[in-house]
Amino acid sequence: MFDLKGQVAVITGASSGLGRQMARAFAKQGANLVVLARRLDRLEELKKELEAEGVSVLPIACDVTSSEAIENAAAQAEKEFGKVDILVNCAGSSKDAGVLEMKDEEWDFTIATDLTSVFKVTRSFANLMKKNNYGRIINIASMYGLVGNDEIPTIAYHASKGGVVNFTRAAAAELAKYNITVNSICPGYFYTELTTAVLDTDRFQQFAQNHVPMKRYGKEGELNAGAIFLASKEASYVTGVILPIDGGYTCV
Repeated sequence: MFDLKGQVAVITGASSGLGRQMARAFAKQGANLVVLARRLDRLEELKKELEAEGVSVLPIACDVTSSEAIENAAAQAEKEFGKVDILVNCAGSSKDAGVLEMKDEEWDFTIATDLTSVFKVTRSFANLMKKNNYGRIINIASMYGLVGNDEIPTIAYHASKGGVVNFTRAAAAELAKYNITVNSICPGYFYTELTTAVLDTDRFQQFAQNHVPMKRYGKEGELNAGAIFLASKEASYVTGVILPIDGGYTCV
């Protein structure tokens, strides 16, 4: 089960953090990869690492807020592999501030990067999937798309990830007739380049101890099983699902 050999997976935000972890996971399952991010040098490094698993890797510099860049990436992927089977929308960034202090440009940046990009990338690659009447789309949202929080003021991030959650449901309903499933993973606290500085503070470690039932942050690789399952042929009847992988944060 869960063998992805011969399949083509597109992963955005693959140059670092959760996106890079996802790329490694899919390579280990045998999938060929199209890795997208703004930093091509990092993608080239990743290509060398992943090809050691015996898979083909196409790195493409892509700004996921640019419709033109995304369309160009989709065209390159189709030219190289002839199809796309799996899409993981993992790219994201945010400006943090509360509802009373957030500036317009901070809000706009976060919504464009974390929500609008998911729509644009999905639109382009789902149209490729439609040609073959098959696809698996996985949107990386956040547990903050399901709940609020009183520790870090980050209103635009909550709004964008909540949007991704319901975008997932709506897209799942629309694309089912093309045999394309659309699901979302909502990670809890995991170390990435964007989160390490906050997660390593004594204050936040105490906060996690008090609010995460498993009393720890997520470890590298602990998202992989969920992603591989949702990307698999075996998950053919699973669509519109919102899967928290958060150590229990959203169950209490």
